[in-house]
Amino acid sequence: MCTVCGCSKGNVKIEGRAPGGVKFPYRPHHAHAHGHGHSHDHDHDHDHDRHHHVHAHPAPAIPAEQEAEHQPTLSQQAGGAALHYGQGAAHAHAPGLSQARMVKIEQDILSKNDGYAAQNRQWLRDRGIFALNLVSSPGSGKTSLLAETIRQLGRDTLVYVVEGDQQTSNDAERIRAAGAPAIQINTGKGCHLDAHMVGQALQQLNPADDSLLLIENVGNLVCPAAFDLGEAHKVAILSVTEGEDKPLKYPDMFAAADVMLLTKIDLLRHLDFDVDVCIANARRINPKIKVLQLSSKSGDGMDLWIDWLLLEMNDAQLVKQREVARLRQQIAALEQRLQERS
Repeated sequence: MCTVCGCSKGNVKIEGRAPGGVKFPYRPHHAHAHGHGHSHDHDHDHDHDRHHHVHAHPAPAIPAEQEAEHQPTLSQQAGGAALHYGQGAAHAHAPGLSQARMVKIEQDILSKNDGYAAQNRQWLRDRGIFALNLVSSPGSGKTSLLAETIRQLGRDTLVYVVEGDQQTSNDAERIRAAGAPAIQINTGKGCHLDAHMVGQALQQLNPADDSLLLIENVGNLVCPAAFDLGEAHKVAILSVTEGEDKPLKYPDMFAAADVMLLTKIDLLRHLDFDVDVCIANARRINPKIKVLQLSSKSGDGMDLWIDWLLLEMNDAQLVKQREVARLRQQIAALEQRLQERS
């Protein structure tokens, strides 16, 4: 799990270049040479490609009390058994690491990320920018949805996009072709965006005040759930070509999301997919989750999505305006006091 191993070490690129020299729009002394805010408490490079061959040397012995923490929970189910590795304090498994050590590493990584996320959020809030973090499995239709959203919002709405993928700039090119400025983050071996990456992307993208920022995360329903990017909302995208039980299989993501978009509904007539069951499963995990059903291909439901975006953008702009008014009042009061003393 990324909160344990920090697996994107040394592989992050923004628009094809290592971001080490990029300054932040805030507190640049927090920048790290490796280009993201993860804490690395291990002394290996975690090259996943190396995991596919057999090592000649024997594995080091693990203390008995530590080995006990690695044993999964065995449960009997209809037709067989199940091994559950997520019942410990860390809710995860990593050979050679105790549950206590995994919890400590996760706390260190996420606390550092949360610091960057708070800075991103304040930076966006000060400018009245409404930001969404879109998360899903690969192939759910995120990029197609973003492209159609940009087209339907039109030129009157300023939209900026941060694209996250392990490799290529294909999605950023699609977004630019749809009419919006976009910046590509390639995470290398990493399977999610983090707040440090997004902060660097913001400095280069430089979205205008009162605009909409759409962050398309790496296709993955596991690790992105843990990483706050500074967004106003996480939006979980689930296509009807997947399964009604996706929210139950990946509960952390649907618990973290404020909105679920059920996409590709134009295909429902060809599928054995129960929309009501899917929504019930999502609300079993997160009773407050907002659900919108739409198709970027047929256009069904897109009006509700666009209306929601415009409403939320307006709220973000009002927050900025109220803050500006408050600061102006404070300045006026201070000036009045200075005049009274002179």
